[in-house]
Parts: sequence; C-alpha cells; structure tokens
Amino acid sequence: MNYRVLGKTGLKVSEIGFGAWGIGKGMWRGASDEESLKTLRTAVDLGLNFIDTALDYGDRFNHHSEKLIGQFLKSLPKNKEVFVASKIYPMNRRWPALPDVPIEQVFPESWIYDAVNLSLYNLGIESIDLMQFHVWQDYFVETDYWKEAVENLTREGKVKHWGISINDYQPTNCLKTLGTGLISSVQFIFNIFHQNPEEELLPYCRKNNIGLISRVPLDEGGLTGKITPETQFGDFRDDYFKGERKLEVIERAKKLQELMGGEAKDLPELSLRFLLTHPEVSTVIPGMRTVAHVTSNVAVSDGRFLSPGLMAELKNHVWERNFYDPNY
Repeated sequence: MNYRVLGKTGLKVSEIGFGAWGIGKGMWRGASDEESLKTLRTAVDLGLNFIDTALDYGDRFNHHSEKLIGQFLKSLPKNKEVFVASKIYPMNRRWPALPDVPIEQVFPESWIYDAVNLSLYNLGIESIDLMQFHVWQDYFVETDYWKEAVENLTREGKVKHWGISINDYQPTNCLKTLGTGLISSVQFIFNIFHQNPEEELLPYCRKNNIGLISRVPLDEGGLTGKITPETQFGDFRDDYFKGERKLEVIERAKKLQELMGGEAKDLPELSLRFLLTHPEVSTVIPGMRTVAHVTSNVAVSDGRFLSPGLMAELKNHVWERNFYDPNY
C-alpha cells in the first residue's frame, strides 16, 4: 500500500480508502455485520488506514455504519493507526443541497455541535480525524456561525480537521469556501465518465494544498464491467440504472475494456489507476462490502500509473450526466 498526504491536514492516508456506506446496510441490501467486520479487518491488515463513513449511513437515524466502525476500532491494537472521516448530514434531509435554501435549514448551528457529539459517541472515540459537511452550497460562506462552530469544535479537540463533501457533479461549488482556510479537504465525484473536476477543482486544490477524496470511482458499478441486461441490484441502483441506462453503460464499458492493453487486467483496475494517476488525488474510496472487494482494490496501490497515451484516450470516454437527479 502506498500513502499520500491529505492536503494541509498532514495525515498520511492510504491511496485506497474504505468507503463505508455499504456496510451501513440501509438502502444497500445483502451486507452482514460479520462480513463487514471481516472486510474491515482485511483492509487494515493490507495497509489501508483511511475509513470514510457518515452519520446517516444506515437505516434512517440508526447510524449503523458509524457504530460498526466504532466496534471495529475497539478491536484494533493500540499501536495501529487508522484515520476516520465522517459527515454531518443536512437537517432538511436533502441531497444535494438545493440552491437558494439558507444554511440555517441545512446545517442549523446547534446541529453542527450535536452531530459531532453523536458521531463521537457512535465511533467510541475522543476526536474525529476529519469531519465533513455532507452537502454544500458555496454561498454558505457568507454566514459566520458555521465558521465559529468549526473553530470551537477544533479548539475543544473534538475534531482535528474539516472537509466538505460537495454536491453531485458540482466540482466548483466550494471554491469560495475553501478560501476561508477552515476547510482542509474536499470529497468529490471523480471517475472516467466524470472528468470535469480536472478543469478547476484539481488545479485549485494543488495550488492551495487541499486534500482530495475521490468518491464514486466506479460509477455505482457502471465502471466495473459486470453489469448485464439481466442484472438486478436490489438496492437504489435499480433506479440509478433504470430504463435504457443499463444498456448504455454496458456499451460504454465494453469500449473501455478494449483500451486496457497490458495496463489493467479489468475495468475496476483501470478506473482506480485512472484516479491514482492524478497526483492531486489524496485517496480514492470505493465502497467495499466483501473481502474480495478489498483485495482487488488494494492491489492497485502498487505505484504503477497509466501511460500518458491511455490517459489521453480516456478523455474521449467522458459521459457527463446525473443519474442521481430524479428529473434527469
């Protein structure tokens, strides 16, 4: 496993992190706690040291992902360092943050404090390495109370560093906020289909030493090459890939598989190597619910990057759209 610095946090995090949405169960079906704990143990044994979760990962209000990670952390030897990132969900329960909705409806002042305390309790720790706002609008920067909350909670030692998980496919909807100096990392959608962050977000974060956490690296399964016309997910992806979307993603995946040559053995490896070839990316957090997921994903962190020629060819496979949006 190779490690990179998470921006100005100074934390040396594994290039492959653990996306812990799926182990929270909730809208993801089929996860068992026993298998999830085994998966976490395998990941850490293989050198992974960064786990990304959220207060709302699980059935509504049960915080299952955080609690399971807290159980796992208790089993670790004291000399084993694992960094945990969590997120404060929007009080109005809207993803992404809607335009023209004031921050008071999304992150009320008291909720910022309450959420941090609740995550600390669930995780069974005294300080959170990275707490992120789970949605964002850049005009939130005009309100001061969230900044005071960030400073207070940091001074109290409850949170070490702060980040933003920015809205789906809105990679620049945070740049003014980053200018406050209070935010150390950005979590953002970035994959072969969605390369728009290369235009402004990556250069800005490189210049200003902001850590970058790449989420949805496999496009919810679209970049695995494993989807067939008969695939039934049994979770939210049945809606994500509804209608003709499944057939289109299958066709696009086939075209990508024809490009790999000897640079990747399969599409997931190609997808992860694409992201790690960007030096600005601190860590990539694919969702992992099985030991098989862990071993294949962690193996990509071997210091080998895609060639300039292949990276240039992948530019031709950009597919900008938003399947999360019910109006798309």
